[in-house]
Amino acid sequence: MPKTILITGAAGGVAGYLRRELGTAYRLVLSDVRPVDALRAHETFRAADLTDMDALRALLPGVDAVVHLGGQSVEGSWNAVLDRNIVGAYNLFESARQEGVSRVVFASSCHAVGFYRLDETIEADAYFKPDSRYGVSKVFGEALGALYADKYGFDVLAIRIGNVAERPVDRRRLTSWLSPRDLAQLVRIGIETPALGYQVVFGMSRNTGSCWVNSTAYRLGYAPQDDAMDHADRIDASPPDPDDPAQVYQGGPFVLAETGGDPWKR
Repeated sequence: MPKTILITGAAGGVAGYLRRELGTAYRLVLSDVRPVDALRAHETFRAADLTDMDALRALLPGVDAVVHLGGQSVEGSWNAVLDRNIVGAYNLFESARQEGVSRVVFASSCHAVGFYRLDETIEADAYFKPDSRYGVSKVFGEALGALYADKYGFDVLAIRIGNVAERPVDRRRLTSWLSPRDLAQLVRIGIETPALGYQVVFGMSRNTGSCWVNSTAYRLGYAPQDDAMDHADRIDASPPDPDDPAQVYQGGPFVLAETGGDPWKR
């Protein structure tokens, strides 16, 4: 019988890619504050707010693992980030503990390390250098995952996701691009790997020449099928402006964003 997987943030774009790529391998419980359209036979939708622990607990009976994509996905006010990403992440982990679900794939972000420079090479577990309040919230979520792994025996895969899209669209995302099918492969590793403990990996495809090194993911059996460099001929190759922090640091526009919204549209 296929496993049952809870996906939070299921109305978002990343979840849409993941639903498509996972196919019918799992029974999916999809949850968000917004409705999810076009449910298939192996999918059910149940609305829940991450700030409501009782609602989260009600999602979890019969669930084998959680893929936590929910919350604030861009920079925002401190109160928004606090409620959705910090309180929300705690509520998710604690609800899972109370309901006996001990496997979580946590959607962290490259913005937990966004103040490393693009000319620096780092491993996925590089020490934190968040570029935003949003990045700080992902640092918190990673720390929470480590706590629940060490204290309560959870298996947690924290994926420092770069940019999930059909193809990279600019020079900087030749480092951070993650194809939808490679995303699904990483999520399956988080769901299926026995005795995973707590692990941090980059959410990136193969990406030849990237400033990111994904040794832990490869050790866990990750074999990405796509490479951002296959799309490089469609991307502006102009050298970066050394006076523009968004072109110098791995976090891009997030190092400058203050007012919320999507900094990629700056």
